[in-house]
Amino acid sequence: MTLAHDVAGDGPSTVLLLHSGVCDRRMWDAQFEALAAAGHRVVRCDLRGFGDSPVDRPHVHADDVAALLDRLGVERAAVVGSSFGGEVALEFAARHPGRASSLVLLCAAAPGQEASPELRAFFGRENALLEADDLPGAVDLNVDFWLGPDAGAEARDLVRRMQARAFELQLAAPEEFEPRSADVTDADLASIGVPVLAVTGAHDVADFRAVATRLAGLLPDVRHVELDWAGHLPALERPEETTRLIGDFLSRP
Repeated sequence: MTLAHDVAGDGPSTVLLLHSGVCDRRMWDAQFEALAAAGHRVVRCDLRGFGDSPVDRPHVHADDVAALLDRLGVERAAVVGSSFGGEVALEFAARHPGRASSLVLLCAAAPGQEASPELRAFFGRENALLEADDLPGAVDLNVDFWLGPDAGAEARDLVRRMQARAFELQLAAPEEFEPRSADVTDADLASIGVPVLAVTGAHDVADFRAVATRLAGLLPDVRHVELDWAGHLPALERPEETTRLIGDFLSRP
């Protein structure tokens, strides 16, 4: 199965947008058309288990991404990943050398990062709600936890719908179809030699600032930007400002 995806623009460079774990490709509505209008060919996809991409087999997300780009005839792309999508972006760059031209990591997770007590407590509350079949409660928990203070009602409603869809797909999937580990080590990450923009939010969980610090110590070309207004999903909290940040990095000399 090819991942559900959209393509806009016909510029010479390709930008691939990878969504967070509480979202799907709809989170990029503001950036998708704007980056295409700026002269890029833009691809956004639903990873398996999100949006319109069902969980129909065992899989490695990073390899699914590579297969999608192969199908589209894209040899190399700048990859923009939000949260979990940032982790997939790193795994893609490590497992498929030469396929990523640069990385923009928005409050990214990373392979091998140990969760803090705060994050473990969140997942404990989420699991308890799911085990009690309180799907609306689990959705609301995610909306409240992940969106920062600048997120408006429209963004909150969109995340609510995207997270509900992800739960629907993932809870219905057989255990044997769960995603497989990409088996990416620190040494693999250190081999990523492309320019990286690591963005963090002042209102986000501290885990993701720790990821940016870790990456700065591993990768040879990392620029870290802390947004004093952002929570965990800046692309939805201040879409225009985040689009400018991404576009400025992609258009650098």
